[in-house]
Amino acid sequence: MNKVIKVVFVEDHEQFRGKLEELANDSPNLQLVGTYKDGPSALKGIPQVKPDVVVMDIQLPGVDGVECVRELKATLPSLNFLMLTAYEDSDRLFESLKAGAGGYLLKRTSSTKLLEAIQELNNGGSPMTPQIARRVVQFFSNAPKASKGSDAELDQLTPGQKKFLEELAQGYAYKEIADHLGISVHGVRNYIRIIYEKLHVHSKVEAVNKYLRR
Repeated sequence: MNKVIKVVFVEDHEQFRGKLEELANDSPNLQLVGTYKDGPSALKGIPQVKPDVVVMDIQLPGVDGVECVRELKATLPSLNFLMLTAYEDSDRLFESLKAGAGGYLLKRTSSTKLLEAIQELNNGGSPMTPQIARRVVQFFSNAPKASKGSDAELDQLTPGQKKFLEELAQGYAYKEIADHLGISVHGVRNYIRIIYEKLHVHSKVEAVNKYLRR
């Protein structure tokens, strides 16, 4: 039986926000704990309701979605963010991932696919459309090698933390890694927080990229 996922929606378009709320209320696996129509209200409210997954629009009044993710990740590093956007914008895609988002979908994605993406993200995956995933692979394939400074940061990692990153790079979900390392899912979240601090990163994508470029 799947754990109920506490979800928040941040969306300024009232009609689309209503559809998202209806989707969550109709799903037995989701618990809607908050909706916000702009960046400032999301930044204030999300730390109080403590969701598992935040579905975040990129274009928001006040503070945009990317900046919201960046600010919230600084204080809530284990929080999962799924970006929703109307357009395939490469610049915004990579800004979102570097800020700490774990998934990126288009608003025209079906309700079924969106529900699957929320579940996948909560289980440690990185849901993206095939076209967007291909751009991510191309980006990291062409990325420059890491500097010597990064080697010093990686040297601070324990063998267990390095194994964690190795399995994360291979695509294992958090629950699978927890089973392999013999720790709880809560322990995995502690691993993430400590690794982010040691590597000076704010997202899973950044951590894996720094590890692979060692």
